[in-house]
Amino acid sequence: MISLTTLQILRDAFGERLQANIPLKRFTAARIGGDADAMITADSSEELAETAKLLWKLEIPFIILGSGSNVLISDAGVRQVVVLNRAKQIRFNTHTQSHTVWVESGANLGALARRAAAKGLTGLEWAAGIPGTVGGAIVGNAGAHDGDMSGNLVMAEILHLNQIDHAGHHDISQEKWPVERFVYEYRSSIIKHEPGRVVVLSAELKLALSTPELVRVKMEDYKTMRHNSQPSGASLGSIFKNPAGDHAGRLLEAAGLKGTVIGKVEISRTHANFFINHENATASDYKALISLAQEKVMEKYGVSLEPEIEFLGDWSGQ
Repeated sequence: MISLTTLQILRDAFGERLQANIPLKRFTAARIGGDADAMITADSSEELAETAKLLWKLEIPFIILGSGSNVLISDAGVRQVVVLNRAKQIRFNTHTQSHTVWVESGANLGALARRAAAKGLTGLEWAAGIPGTVGGAIVGNAGAHDGDMSGNLVMAEILHLNQIDHAGHHDISQEKWPVERFVYEYRSSIIKHEPGRVVVLSAELKLALSTPELVRVKMEDYKTMRHNSQPSGASLGSIFKNPAGDHAGRLLEAAGLKGTVIGKVEISRTHANFFINHENATASDYKALISLAQEKVMEKYGVSLEPEIEFLGDWSGQ
């Protein structure tokens, strides 16, 4: 738990932007999660950068929370500071030969895709149904319908905690990284392996000129595909990454796991890689069902399913 002394330091530093003992379930897509000892909201990329720099200098651990669409927050809550990323500014560049959009990392990726469509800009149709933020998509190389962030990213502005020198000074750099620096892989990037040391502030994404009508037709096709293959209801999105040469949903279905229930969480009967929250599920229910699914698939097929979601918070007692 964050101590009273640390809370006072945070109040002195952030004033009214600091909130204590905040329930996190209303900030997650699956409506699950305990309380955050402390939360600070950042409404711009500048504010996000200032917040991260100060927390690093104060040596107070923190996590960044965007839309909460692919995270499972412990029932016990989060003992670190939660920085709520609400930096959402968007600027389209359509005045040069190359069409791009500059966007802050807290912007919703699906909403960005729909705004691009309204301007007749193509390239982000794959993202229209993704509820996460741009920052989360950059870190995890989010993707769908044969598209992903690595195919759109031109560059991203990041804040990087490099090291602390012998004198106790923090080496914090603010840099613009081209897409190659992220060393993208399937649902992963180089910065995903450095938790707590990198903050994505904003990004430039490439687009191309089309017409609103053509872009919307493609988006509607994808929407129909999602409607026919993915369940409705509160979920975390895809629970597991697809193993090489196969699909997690196929393996889960073949293992007879569709419809399996623990507590108030059910493995969807529509698509087995989606776990549905039936109103009052707990993070412990999710964790137990995830572990059961991994055990059954390993037992039957010898395949280790790797979670696509991120586990946040205090899991020591669960």
